[in-house]
Amino acid sequence: MASPVSEAAGIADLETVRELAAQLRVDSIRSSTSAGSGHPTSSMSAADLLAVLVARHLRYDWDNPKDPANDHLIFSKGHASPLLYSVYKAVGVVSDEELMTGYRRFGQRLQGHPTPVLPWVDVATGSLGQGLPYGVGVAIAGKYLDKSPYRVWVLCGDSEMAEGSMWEALDKAHVYGLSNLVAIVDVNRLGQRGPTELGWDLDTYARRAAAFGAHTIEIDGHDVDAIDAAFTEADGFDGPVVILAKTIKGDGFSEVADHEGWHGKPLPADMAERAIAELGGERSLRVRGPVPGPSLPRPAAPVLGTVTLPTWEVGTKVATRKAYGEALAALAARGDVVVLDAEVSNSTHAEDFKKVAPERFFEMYIAEQQLVAAAVGLGVRGYVPFASTFAAFLSRAYDFIRMSAISHANIRLSGSHAGVEIGPDGPSQMALEDLASLRAVHGSTVLYPSDGPSTAKLVAAMADLPGISYLRTTRGAYPVLYGPDEQFAPGGSKVLRRSDSDVVTLIGAGVTLHEALAAADVLAADGISARVIDLYSLKPIDTATLAEAARATAGRIVVAEDHWPQGGVGGAVAEALADGSVPLKLRHLAVTELPGSGTPEELLDFAGISAKHIAAAARSLLA
Repeated sequence: MASPVSEAAGIADLETVRELAAQLRVDSIRSSTSAGSGHPTSSMSAADLLAVLVARHLRYDWDNPKDPANDHLIFSKGHASPLLYSVYKAVGVVSDEELMTGYRRFGQRLQGHPTPVLPWVDVATGSLGQGLPYGVGVAIAGKYLDKSPYRVWVLCGDSEMAEGSMWEALDKAHVYGLSNLVAIVDVNRLGQRGPTELGWDLDTYARRAAAFGAHTIEIDGHDVDAIDAAFTEADGFDGPVVILAKTIKGDGFSEVADHEGWHGKPLPADMAERAIAELGGERSLRVRGPVPGPSLPRPAAPVLGTVTLPTWEVGTKVATRKAYGEALAALAARGDVVVLDAEVSNSTHAEDFKKVAPERFFEMYIAEQQLVAAAVGLGVRGYVPFASTFAAFLSRAYDFIRMSAISHANIRLSGSHAGVEIGPDGPSQMALEDLASLRAVHGSTVLYPSDGPSTAKLVAAMADLPGISYLRTTRGAYPVLYGPDEQFAPGGSKVLRRSDSDVVTLIGAGVTLHEALAAADVLAADGISARVIDLYSLKPIDTATLAEAARATAGRIVVAEDHWPQGGVGGAVAEALADGSVPLKLRHLAVTELPGSGTPEELLDFAGISAKHIAAAARSLLA
């Protein structure tokens, strides 16, 4: 059954749609030729699809892009940005002047691939295989949280159907019965360097999509009647719909249509002139299409209740991964917090949240790319997503994390079972590069708490942090160091041992903080006073406290970390003190050899990051 449309909706007739499609092709050519770069042929193949969608099916108030009842349009094939920007011109939110002078120019908002600097763009795309996974997250929000009938339309390229992330997305769309999700696959046969894997074999695409639980529709992607019928048919199924549209790359200009060698190349000026003439010349149609009518429900804002964080007595042992779960459960009082996990919630302890707020917990199973993408999609709708798995497995989703920063997404990640401390599971499970990779993400926050109270306070702080934040948690249980009134914030640190006679500074985080405290006791027995810093925030980092310690201890600093030497705690400290304003004699203890199985104690000693090695490094600085 079709969803309701406002009576005032401006639905264009199909003849107008045909003219609009020609205009979109012409403007895709004009803008890319003017810029001297871009992907006009990839845009031309999908022009009919977008013309029908925007003029007759996409319910969107272009004057109010924040209307929560709006449909969502995601360009998974983000390189077809000339087409998207030409659509924006056609609906009247981008001028022809901006299209012709702002596309792909420095300092302008019409960038080479779409980003949310434009208010009509939900997520940055351009790294293929990501738009549909993001769409799954937005559709989950619509069905389960917003309970709103908005649809999520995703334009996909046929080349990206070779990406595993697209099939992760379809699988989870089926699991969650996302009848509000429509994937439109522009099957134009040609990729960047030649034919795609399946060419125009729509039957094989259809069998694959059907095997993942999608309803499939095969059409001629240049037949506007067939496109219109397919979009109408897509409304009303129990699960996701995949429309497979056979198209011609460069359609509308005979000199490039279905010709290899034209991917990502603007037409030279003389060819552009001929192409525009063949397409019937320039047009100035303005077609807005339907808008969400007042009959469509607008989602209510979540109720934000009072959060009471868990507490523990000083000296009791608690794993920071367990503290993470208990803190999440407390955050359930905030109705905007949602939690996702990758089938390890009994280890990450995200299951604690599921027990108290099952309606806001989403299982992504072993699909880490979709885990991060769904978090981004839920964030699009204003929710506060926390996504967790083993720290090592977040590396599978690193490109999604990187792109999340370009999307200005606000997501919270937690990685458990990090470092050699996890013990007998062995190196396949030991994240030893996660701190470096997450620190490298633009605008990220990287946190590494050492006990229960610091974990709980930092999890609560993450809920209000912009951008991508990452919390590294520990498998084993360690003594609680702080009382319930101790405050923690990103960018801070804690000095646990300090005196006027300190001669060396010991810096740790997570498990190595406990080793540093033990080393300080060993040194104290020998009359050596050591300052001990809990560097729980690696990005941003507390440069002032580090500099003060360096001055107080004549630059003698020992950093111990359960991580490879590159890019972790030691790297963060060295970068913070690299301006030469303070003396620095650094001993950096990190995991340098490939570990195997063993007990945590054996492996910390093997890696040279246990208390005895920290004490020895301190003595070497004093020798």
